[in-house]
Amino acid sequence: MKKLNIIAIVLVVFGIQFSFAQVKDENIGSEVVNIVKPYTPTISDAFKVKETPVLEDEEEQKKEPIQYNIFSFPVASTFTPAKGKAAGVDKTEKEKLYNNYATLGFGNYPTINAELFITQNLSRSNYVGGMLRHLSSQGGIDGLVLDDKFYNTSLDVTYGVRERDMSWNVDLGVKNQIYNWYGLPTESIVFDDATIAGIDSKQTYNTIALGGKMSFKDGIFNDASMQFKRFSDGLDSGENRFFIKPNFDFDVMSQKVKADFVVDYVGGSFDRMYDVDSELKYSNIIAGTRPSILYQKDDLSVQIGAGVYYATTKINGESDGKIFVYPNIKASYKLVGDILVAYAGAEGDLEQNSYADFVDQNPFVSPTMSIAPTDNKYDLYVGMKGKLANSVAFNVRASNKNQADRALFVSNGFDGTGTNTNGYAFGNSFGIVYDDLNTLSIFGELKADFSKNVTFGINGTYNNYSTDSQAEAWNLPQLKIGSTVDFDINEKWYAGANVFFVGERKDLITVQSDADVFPPIFDSTVVTIDSYFDLNAHVGYKYNARLTAFLKGNNLANQQYNRWANFPVQGIQVLLGANYKFDF
Repeated sequence: MKKLNIIAIVLVVFGIQFSFAQVKDENIGSEVVNIVKPYTPTISDAFKVKETPVLEDEEEQKKEPIQYNIFSFPVASTFTPAKGKAAGVDKTEKEKLYNNYATLGFGNYPTINAELFITQNLSRSNYVGGMLRHLSSQGGIDGLVLDDKFYNTSLDVTYGVRERDMSWNVDLGVKNQIYNWYGLPTESIVFDDATIAGIDSKQTYNTIALGGKMSFKDGIFNDASMQFKRFSDGLDSGENRFFIKPNFDFDVMSQKVKADFVVDYVGGSFDRMYDVDSELKYSNIIAGTRPSILYQKDDLSVQIGAGVYYATTKINGESDGKIFVYPNIKASYKLVGDILVAYAGAEGDLEQNSYADFVDQNPFVSPTMSIAPTDNKYDLYVGMKGKLANSVAFNVRASNKNQADRALFVSNGFDGTGTNTNGYAFGNSFGIVYDDLNTLSIFGELKADFSKNVTFGINGTYNNYSTDSQAEAWNLPQLKIGSTVDFDINEKWYAGANVFFVGERKDLITVQSDADVFPPIFDSTVVTIDSYFDLNAHVGYKYNARLTAFLKGNNLANQQYNRWANFPVQGIQVLLGANYKFDF
C-alpha cells in the first residue's frame, strides 16, 4: 500500500509539472482590440436599427448568491513553478476623442445643412454645452405655382452639474422655422393668375423653451423634469406650455414601487377660426399619477399599476373637467432565458396635444385648430422577442388600441367666397378633426449584426382602423415598412442605405364641380393618396482623425410622391459635406 501511495504522489507531481510546462509552451497568438471606435458622422435617417432590443418590463436582475468551497489536501512536493512570461497583445493606437465638431454640407434645390456642437468642462463636476443647427432649401419642385422654400434654425445651450449623489442641468433653446403652404390644389380647382399672385403662402414659427432636469442616485425621489415653452407664428397665434414631471421609486417588502406624477398645462389663442372671423382661445390642464409595483420571481416579471388623471378643458370661456383612469399592466416571461421572451400588457394614458406638437408632425397646418387632449383608453398587446442567433434579434407584436378624441389631419376646404383671404385658405393647408379610433396592429422587427462591420435592420407595421364619426382615418397609412443597412468598408470608408415604404392614405379635399359655372360650385370628395417608397444612401471617407467627408443622397429613385395631399416632395437630393472635430 505504501508503494501505491508513493506512485500516486509521483503521478500527481508529474501531472502538475506537465501542465505547467504545457502552459509555458502555449502560444496564445495575437489579437487586435479596438479600444475606441472612430466617430462616424452621418445625417439622421427615417429608420435606424442598431442594437438588440431590451426588455420593456423594467426588470432588475437580482444578484445570485455565490458560495465558495475550498478543497485542500496535502501534497508532498518540492516543485516550485517558475514565473511565466505573459504573451504580448497587439495594441492599436487609441484614437483621440474630441469634445466639439462642426458639419457643413451643400446640396441641390439649393440646400444647406450645418451643425456646430461645443461642450466644455468648467470643473470636475460643472460643464456647459451648445448645439447650433441649420437646414434650409430654396425649393424648386416642378409644377408648383407657389414658393416652396423652407428654413429651420435652432440653438440649444445647457449648463449642468454632475456630482456623486445627484446631477442637474438647465437648458435653453430657441428655434425659427419658415415654411410655405405651397400645396395649391390646381388639379381640382381652377385659380386665375390674379388669385395666385395674391396668395401669401409664407408661415413663420418661433419657439423659446427653458427647462431642466435633476436626478438622485439614492433615496425615494428619483428624478424630475420641467419645462416652459413659448410657441408663436407669423399670424398672431401664440401658445404657452408648462409641465413638471417628478418620479419616485422605493422598495416595499423586496418589491419595487414606482410612482410618476405630472402636471401639464397648455394654453393659447388663434387670431381667427377657419370659417368664422372670431378669436379662438383654449387651455387644457392635466394632473395625475401612475403608481405601479414590480413583482419578480425567477423568469417571471409583472408590473401592476394604474394611471389616474384629472383634466380640465376650456375653449372660449367654456370649461369642463373630468377624471380618467387607465390600466398600467405589463408582464414578461423568459421561456428560454434571454433567447425567447413572451410579453403582454394593458396600458392607457391621457395625451396632451398642442399647436407646437401638431406643427412638428405637419408644418402645413392652419392656425385655426381646436386643441384638446387625446384619451388613450387602452392598448392591449401581446408579443414575443428574443434571438434567432447570437447576433440576430427579433420582435413581433399584436395590439388593439382604443382612443377617444384622436387627432386626425385633414385638408382644409375652399369655398371661394373670399371670407378668409389668408395664405392657408385656398385648400392648401390642413386642419384637425377629432374622432374615436380603434386600431388593430401587427408589428414585426428583425435586427442583425452580420459582423462588427455590417449591421442590418427591418421592421414593418400593418394597421386596421375603425372610426366612429369620420368616414376614414384621415392620412393614416395601413402599411409602413422600413429597412436600413450600415457597413464599414475599411478603416477609411463607410457607407449605408435605408429604404422605407408608406402605404395608401385617405384624405378629404375640395373639387370644383364645373369650371364653366359662375359662381363656381365646390364639393368635398374622398381621395386616395398613392403609396410611396423612398431610397436613401450615404458614403463617407475618413481623411484623418479630425476630418471626414460625406456624400448623402435622398429619394434616389426620384419618386414624385405626395407626403400630404397636393404637397409633392423634392426629387433626387444630393448633399456633399464634411465634418471636423476639434478641441479648444
